[in-house]
Amino acid sequence: MSKKCRSFLADYPHAGTILYFAVYLTWFIWLENRANRPYHVIHFPLDDYIPFCEYFIIPYLLWFLYIAAVFTWLFFKDREHFYRYIAFLYTGMTLFLIVSTLYPNGHLLRPLKFERDNIFTQMVCFLYWADTSTNILPSIHVFNSVAAHAAVMHTPGLAKNRWTVLGSRILCVSIILSTMFLKQHSCIDVILGLALASCMHKLVYQPDFLVKAHDFIGKLVGNDRYLSPTFAGKIHRTAKDAEI
Repeated sequence: MSKKCRSFLADYPHAGTILYFAVYLTWFIWLENRANRPYHVIHFPLDDYIPFCEYFIIPYLLWFLYIAAVFTWLFFKDREHFYRYIAFLYTGMTLFLIVSTLYPNGHLLRPLKFERDNIFTQMVCFLYWADTSTNILPSIHVFNSVAAHAAVMHTPGLAKNRWTVLGSRILCVSIILSTMFLKQHSCIDVILGLALASCMHKLVYQPDFLVKAHDFIGKLVGNDRYLSPTFAGKIHRTAKDAEI
């Protein structure tokens, strides 16, 4: 068995990055266990106009398969884009944990009773039981969905298949909507999740953004836009090397 493990690690040295999920889950479970403590209530007026719709439980749960499927495909097929994908995911997920730790948050949007009784509302009941209405800011469902779709769009092996791209786009949008229609998240969580994902997209897939930011800051603090010749060389070289 150990020989097989060594062989696997030799073929896939990036397997060690999976250990991050152990850290994430441990931290997240600790956050969930303090759900009965005081927290800041997240609410936006638009939340009150969005109706509850239990059918969105389907795309909401498909999120787990979506994130895992992209992760697995990249892990075995494209190491370079796998590293970009986990850089996107892990950064946002870590920021989410830090925000939830320093700023305990939650919402009061969940319905007290359902108008219909069907298999979908029963699935929602299970979701409500398994997942508290705390630690919601920003929405990781939203952030990770955008990360997965961005990976699909920027990975040549996936982007060349228009059905894969179309399916990913539909699933991504459906998941984002499901967070609000299932009353799992406030619009604020969704907006901040999208904003964070937009920033990460620029950092991971548009390295020229770093060059522009560096040059802009350089102009603010002095006449020479190159704050540090060494650093400037690194980020300009990174942008050039990352061009697809």
